Amino acid sequence: MLAGKNIIVGITGSIAAYKAALLVRLFVKNNAQVRVVMTDSAKQFVGELTFSNLSQAPVFSGLWDGAWTEHVHLGAWADLLIVAPASANTLAKMAHGICDNALLAVILSAKCPVMVAPAMDLDMYQHPSTLRNLAQLQADGVQVLQAGTGFLASGLHGEGRMAEPEDIFSAALSALSPKPLAGKRVLISAGPTREPIDPVRFISNGSTGTMGFALAQQATLLGAKVTVVAGPMGAQPERGLEVHKVNTAEEMFEAMTSRSGSHDIVIMTAAVGDYQPLEVSPIKIKKGDENLVLTLGRTRDILKHLGDHKPNGQLLVGFALETNDEEAHALGKMERKQLDFIVLNSLRDSGAGFGSTTNKVTLYSRKGEKHSFALKDKNAVAADIWSVLCNAIEK
Repeated sequence: MLAGKNIIVGITGSIAAYKAALLVRLFVKNNAQVRVVMTDSAKQFVGELTFSNLSQAPVFSGLWDGAWTEHVHLGAWADLLIVAPASANTLAKMAHGICDNALLAVILSAKCPVMVAPAMDLDMYQHPSTLRNLAQLQADGVQVLQAGTGFLASGLHGEGRMAEPEDIFSAALSALSPKPLAGKRVLISAGPTREPIDPVRFISNGSTGTMGFALAQQATLLGAKVTVVAGPMGAQPERGLEVHKVNTAEEMFEAMTSRSGSHDIVIMTAAVGDYQPLEVSPIKIKKGDENLVLTLGRTRDILKHLGDHKPNGQLLVGFALETNDEEAHALGKMERKQLDFIVLNSLRDSGAGFGSTTNKVTLYSRKGEKHSFALKDKNAVAADIWSVLCNAIEK
């Protein structure tokens, strides 16, 4: 995801310095080139050896280590500089342009975006001088990540915890991603629906919502404002997304159709139930000696309605999970429901479909284009899908 990107991770004196190791690992795992710059105080918490091994590069911590112009070279090399953890002391020095260690020299030399993840005790974080310094950094164009709330090293509970490595990683991805969807509004459905039989039983399917939320996260990275209508599922909503939770197909119909007209791109990944019990028992159905017979009726077709009422210029995308005659069924669905694209996956492909972290898809367009992709992690699949859609938008 970050192949070809150069990232500097600056580490300052804070107990949260151990979390920076996890952050560096995330960057390296995603193919970024990482250089770590540490203050002397940071080395009181975590050693240089940890970070040189994780980054596979020497740690820069002294202005007189090696070439005295190293700070200038690093500042020009980086695509992104992240200070995590950022102590109150370092934030104050950054806000006032002080340069008395290697990290501050690199920051002043940086030609790339700079991001800080504050980490300190509650009273220090809320002190007027710290708040003033953070405001000054934001005015200077530094992206300040919100500190978390929880138990602190002092034993107090409150705001001041460094943002979690996964959240910092997501912020870095967003900062480094191109923004072809800037200004676009995207509506995505995700997960299954549940059609109740009685107060404790329902008809549903194995969708987890993972694919829908992967698409939503990728759209956010590409600059879109994203709304997700989500059925009950195992996937956890990503921060920064507007999420509306529903249960039944009828609830999803109302949520999607009431919002679709104001969005530029609508993607239906949800596995919506096609049938629902015509009668729902108000009390739990007790087990008897006879077989239980359920009479099912059709649910309203959300995607067909969206296709019939699609505004001019809107891009409408559907999904088709098939078990046989896959291409014919997918192309027929695209035609019947007036879709611009349909994403096909088959349960005959190992690793594709519900409940898996991977997927294998083929995209078809109304213009006759076909794009096939190999089995990949669902986040990578989402990136592939958006690459096709963004290309279509640009045309």
